[in-house]
Amino acid sequence: MTSPTRGKRLLSLDVFRGLTVAGMIVVNTPGNNSGYDWLDHAPWHGCTPADLVFPFFLFIMGAALAFASPKTPTQILKRAAILFALGLMLNAIPHYQLGTLRLMGVLQRIALCYLACAAIESALNPRAQISLTAAILLGYWLLLAQGGDMTVEGNLPAKLDRLILGAHTYRSGSYDPEGFLSTGPAVATTLIGLICGRGLRTPGRPEQKAAVLAVIGLACAGLGRLWGLAFPINKALWTSSFVLYTGGLAAFALADIYWLCDIDGTTAWGRPFEALGVNAIAAYVLPILLLKLMVYTRIDGTQPRLWLCAKLFETWLSPANASAAFAFAYAALWTGAFTLLKRRRIAIKI
Repeated sequence: MTSPTRGKRLLSLDVFRGLTVAGMIVVNTPGNNSGYDWLDHAPWHGCTPADLVFPFFLFIMGAALAFASPKTPTQILKRAAILFALGLMLNAIPHYQLGTLRLMGVLQRIALCYLACAAIESALNPRAQISLTAAILLGYWLLLAQGGDMTVEGNLPAKLDRLILGAHTYRSGSYDPEGFLSTGPAVATTLIGLICGRGLRTPGRPEQKAAVLAVIGLACAGLGRLWGLAFPINKALWTSSFVLYTGGLAAFALADIYWLCDIDGTTAWGRPFEALGVNAIAAYVLPILLLKLMVYTRIDGTQPRLWLCAKLFETWLSPANASAAFAFAYAALWTGAFTLLKRRRIAIKI
C-alpha cells in the first residue's frame, strides 16, 4: 500500500465518520421516553456511549484536515459560516423567538472548532500543535480548579454562559453544553484528531502506523480515566479528562477501522457508513428536520414519533426495547437513503 498523501481520502475516515453520524441519529431519536441509559447522555459527571458521539465527530474532523486539500481563508470562513448558520436554523425550528434563540449548539461548535483548527493546521508545525493541545487542557483544568465548583450552576463555564449568553443558553437554562469556555477543550479534541491524522499521513508501513495509533489511543484513554479521578469526566463541561478519554478511544477506534478498511481491505461492511460519512453534515441536519416534524406535529393528538413507535414496535417489544428499535430503524432508514444517493453519485456537500 502506498503512503497516503494530502488530498487523498482515507476510506477508514469516511466509514468512521459515517458510523459516528449513525450514532448521532440513534442518540437523537428515541422512540419514546423509556429508553436505555446507555443511549442517553450522563446526567452530569460520567460518560455513556452516547457521550462519545460528539467528540468522535470532532476528532474525525481534525483527522480529515490532515488529508484535506489546502483551503483558502475565504473558503474556510465560508464553510464555518454555513455550519454556524445551519445550527442557528435548527435551533429556531419550530418556535422562533429572537429573545431566547439559542446561539450555540452542535453545528456551531463544529464550525468554531473547524475554523480554529484549520488556522492552527496552517500556522503551526506538529510539535507546536501538540504543545498547544497540552496547554489548552492544562489551562482549562487550572481555570476550573481555581473556581472550585463543579456543580451544574456553580461551575465557571456556566457562569460565563449566563453572563455572555443570558437567555440564549440551552433551553434558557443555567448553562450551555456547547458554551463559550468549553469550546476551548473541544478545539483540543479536534487537534488530537489532526495530530493522529498527520501520523497516518507520514511515510511508513501502514501496519506499524495502525499499531502505534492504537497504543497511543489506549494510553490517552487510560490517562483520561486517571485524570478523571481528580478532574471528573464531564461532557457538558468538556473537561480535560473527557478530552483525553474520548480522544484516546477515538484514536483506538480509528486504528481498528484503518486496519480493516485501508490495510486488510475488508470494506463491504463499511460501505453503507461511507455513504453517510461523505455527506456527514446533510446526514446530521436532514434527520433532525424530520424528527422535529415528528415531534411538533400531531396524529390524533399524539406525536408521530410516539405513534409510529407504538404501532411498529411496542406491540411486541418492551418500552425500552421499542424505543431503541425505533432509533436504530430510523438510523438504518437514513443510511439506506444516503447509500442510494451515493450509488447515483449524488453528494450533498456543505
